[in-house]
Amino acid sequence: MEERAACAQLKRRFEAAGFRIKENQTFDEDGVWFEIDGFDAARRVGYEYVTAEAGDGWDVDGDVIAALAERRKAGELYVLVVDEGDAPDAASLDQTIDAFLAELPAPKPDAPAEAPAARAEAKSPAKPPPTPPASKGAKKKPARKPK
Repeated sequence: MEERAACAQLKRRFEAAGFRIKENQTFDEDGVWFEIDGFDAARRVGYEYVTAEAGDGWDVDGDVIAALAERRKAGELYVLVVDEGDAPDAASLDQTIDAFLAELPAPKPDAPAEAPAARAEAKSPAKPPPTPPASKGAKKKPARKPK
């Protein structure tokens, strides 16, 4: 399967699963550097289809694949790395994608933007400022007329 077709299939499937994929991004974290085919930075999920056609073997080597696997075990990052030999056609690529997506942890609900106490304060009506004791009961002076 050619690189372009495989990446289009991966993107369609990942986006159908709810990911916001940006294509052909530089991935550079903790000593791991390569051009990733697709990545959702917010959810930390992506994919790389390794082909001789694209020359991916030089930057996505065994060390990179091992580092990505360690980060996946730690729950920090989830990158599906598929070698063209392991998924040479659309059907086998779909099976690989299905297995990967099924293993992903459920997305965490978005954290509230502010603490619950801050939200409660924002909902309560504002109190008027306290009246200074000296002004309570004091008579107002009439305004001066201009001369």
